[in-house]
Order: sequence, then C-alpha cells, then structure tokens
Amino acid sequence: MTAFRIAGVACALWIANVLAQEVDPAAARSLAATCASCHGTNGASVTALPSLAGVSRDDIVAKLREYKAGTRQGTLMPQLAKGYTDEQIELAARWFAAQPVPRR
Repeated sequence: MTAFRIAGVACALWIANVLAQEVDPAAARSLAATCASCHGTNGASVTALPSLAGVSRDDIVAKLREYKAGTRQGTLMPQLAKGYTDEQIELAARWFAAQPVPRR
C-alpha cells in the first residue's frame, strides 16, 4: 500500500469514528430542557420566539457562540450563553438539530 492510500484509509477511519460518536440522550435532553420555557418543549416554540427543533447544528452552534462572545445582540441569550461550555453548546445543538421540525 502506498503512503497516500494508507493516509486515505486512516482519514476515512477517523471520519467514521467522529460520525459514530453518539449524543448521550439523557444529558442532551436535560440540557435542552433548560431552553423549553422560551423555545418550547423539544425546541418546538409555540410563541413568537424561534423554534430550535430541526435547525442545523452548525447554525445553532454559530449563534450561541456569537451570543457567548457578545457579538450577537439579544435580551437574555447573551447572558445565558456565557454560562455554557463549548461542549454543552455542541451537545444542545446536536440534540435540537435531531428533533422534528414543528408543524405550524
């Protein structure tokens, strides 16, 4: 096997390992529950606030990091986001992204 092929196989195995990592459903659900009073149960908002259910993981992570850094305006979210670790942001984002988009 050439070095190029070995590197390709190693990269494919690494990607498969990353994709196989599962979210701890209990931890994710508990963390997401803290968002329910504003964004609805399972992220399906019934108010004027946006639903988080079905929103892409990348979008949620980006917005939460902006709130945390103070570069995104908000009323409550900038303060709340500062209390989350990067791991918690990732966990919540992956959980909300996996939830079904609410019907309106």
